[in-house]
Amino acid sequence: MELLFLGTGAGVPAKLRNVTSIALKLLEERGAVWLFDCGEATQHQILHTSLKPRRIEKIFITHLHGDHIYGLPGLLGSRSFQGGESELTVYGPKGIKEYINVSLSVSRTHLQYPLEVVEIEEGIIFEDEGFRVEAGELDHALTTFGYRVVEKDKHGVLQVDQLREIGVPPGPLYKKLKSGQTVRLEDGREIDGKDFLGPSIPGRVVTILGDTRVCSNAVKLSKSADVLVHEATFNRDQEDMARQYFHSTTKQAGETAFAAGARRLFLTHISSRYAKESWGELEHEARDIFHETYMAKDFMEYVIPLKK
Repeated sequence: MELLFLGTGAGVPAKLRNVTSIALKLLEERGAVWLFDCGEATQHQILHTSLKPRRIEKIFITHLHGDHIYGLPGLLGSRSFQGGESELTVYGPKGIKEYINVSLSVSRTHLQYPLEVVEIEEGIIFEDEGFRVEAGELDHALTTFGYRVVEKDKHGVLQVDQLREIGVPPGPLYKKLKSGQTVRLEDGREIDGKDFLGPSIPGRVVTILGDTRVCSNAVKLSKSADVLVHEATFNRDQEDMARQYFHSTTKQAGETAFAAGARRLFLTHISSRYAKESWGELEHEARDIFHETYMAKDFMEYVIPLKK
């Protein structure tokens, strides 16, 4: 499980920061990539990485401001042109379906893969045996969601040595035992896989918030998250301006991470008014509140470690 920041700027593209898009790479977990927002030129950013558009399984849109969606029609079309055939699901606020349908219709873009568009409300919006995704509404100038991605706990490591000691030979049965099933051996013995598994491996939690002012849902979605990605459009001295424009400061992002008990905070959606020389200062403004704070940059990758 890895985070890849494709765009970390606010509002308009800048030389050093493209507009918002974040990839959650789940290649080992499900052979797929989930994308969060798709600002202008996201597909150009992807060209500078090893990410393959055909691997994108889901796209989660936080809100319908242009710097978060203007790259979406192009990416959907390119995925088709580049041989993507597997189904893709786009999640987002009401209006995302119309935006996609009109864009593809007017440009006469015909996709060669199934596309599902889900207009969401608060609550669990996706769940399978491996993951659950929860959405919560934030405080922005138009309907905006934050997303909490929860990896479900995994079975512990199969204790192969113990199985060999009792005469269970390696083979197809091991796969069933590893999943916690009960199997019957040729000699009639029944073996419960749960008795031969090490401690379960706790799942990880990744929270990616859209643009927002300080609000309770931001803390709720970020509760005990292994990684929190939070916007920091303004520095700590500009709280009044941040509130006026429905955004957050570096300090407020740090306070949210601290209140939620998150493990690591990445600051993103950085205004182009802040030159590269000031990025370290912005990072330290949040770090004064929450020590494990890091400034996200375009093409930065972070491997989310397994819990022990």
